Amino acid sequence: MKKDIVRYTFSQPVSMREAEETLLLAVLAVESLFGESTVRLDASFSIDSSRRACVIDASTDGGRAICRVFTGFVSREFGSEAFEIHRVDASPAKETAACAAAC
Repeated sequence: MKKDIVRYTFSQPVSMREAEETLLLAVLAVESLFGESTVRLDASFSIDSSRRACVIDASTDGGRAICRVFTGFVSREFGSEAFEIHRVDASPAKETAACAAAC
């Protein structure tokens, strides 16, 4: 089974600290919908400030919801031209490497 990984890359003017705070706000919003335990079990995400990237595993309902909420939040906060979104497919055995490489 393949994992659906979504990579966000941010342009230079975007504060990566603010992007990370926005990601955490998106996670909190999704916890309100699915419950904290579901998000803790199903969601996977990371920020790599040096590469100006954020990676979210969108292979679960919770992960897809985080992607949707995060995309909406960063679009409003930074503008839709301030970031790019790319999908990265990864098999479970290569998931960790794919997440690291996606960043």
